[in-house]
Amino acid sequence: MGHDHHHIGGSPAGQHRGRLAVAFGITTAVLVAQVVGALLSGSLSLLVDSAHMLTDAGGLLMALVAASLVTRPATDRRTWGLRRAEVLAATAQAAVLLIVGVYVLVEAVRRLFSPAEVASTEMLVFGVIGLVGNLVALGVLAGGRSSSFNMRAAFLEVLNDALGSVAVIIAAIVIALTGWTRADAVVALLIGALILPRTWKLLRETVDVLLESTPRGLDLESVRSHLLGVPRVIEVHDLHVTQIATGLPVLTAHVVVDDSCFHDGHAPQMLDALQSCVAEHFPISIEHSTFQLEPERHAQHERGHHD
Repeated sequence: MGHDHHHIGGSPAGQHRGRLAVAFGITTAVLVAQVVGALLSGSLSLLVDSAHMLTDAGGLLMALVAASLVTRPATDRRTWGLRRAEVLAATAQAAVLLIVGVYVLVEAVRRLFSPAEVASTEMLVFGVIGLVGNLVALGVLAGGRSSSFNMRAAFLEVLNDALGSVAVIIAAIVIALTGWTRADAVVALLIGALILPRTWKLLRETVDVLLESTPRGLDLESVRSHLLGVPRVIEVHDLHVTQIATGLPVLTAHVVVDDSCFHDGHAPQMLDALQSCVAEHFPISIEHSTFQLEPERHAQHERGHHD
């Protein structure tokens, strides 16, 4: 037994596609400028900040794509629409950036021992260009940053970029004033340290979704205990909670109930109670839930039964 749900469209994320598109355009333009600047100046920190911006441009693109895909209806072939596309894109992006981040750390350590010549003036100019672009993008996103997870994530992506640009500017000033070229490698290490933990966290979260792990922040035994606490529930088995995409957890379970529920017309009320339980009592609200109500004698007909 279950209830149909229609929560695929209507997301507030779709209301700010214009803001996301402008921010993505600015970030991409600054990314290209910084790559050119890194090649001209020989600055590792500017190149690392460009990699950082690549991460954020990818994040903004995913936010923009997700804001569009979320408005598409489900079909008979794709019953969840294209909601999982964001997970696939994020996994690929995180894997590539993890490799880039490791390379950056290795190269930065090498440059600490064998510093390379760095054109501090060009490094400063392109660092300022990056900072200005990031500040403009922040201004564009600020008005809608609280409307959805997508917008909040996009705002944080650009804010991190702005901090990276500040770090590049500081390194350029230090080199110009003191001639200490190792400042470039030190800043590269700092920016790399910003990228790797965030990338690793994103990779773990997206792989968990693809492996259909229980969503983070949800205790499956706690869910089972709450369901067993519903009056007339005898046993709960084949309990699964997975995540289709961001903010879309799904629960299925077989629930053994008192035989009288099937004779006194109480089964519909049981279903309502079970669905209300998982939608209201946990940190992650589970609105998409499917319960199979079973009488006690049904156990002998179960195939592949597991907890």
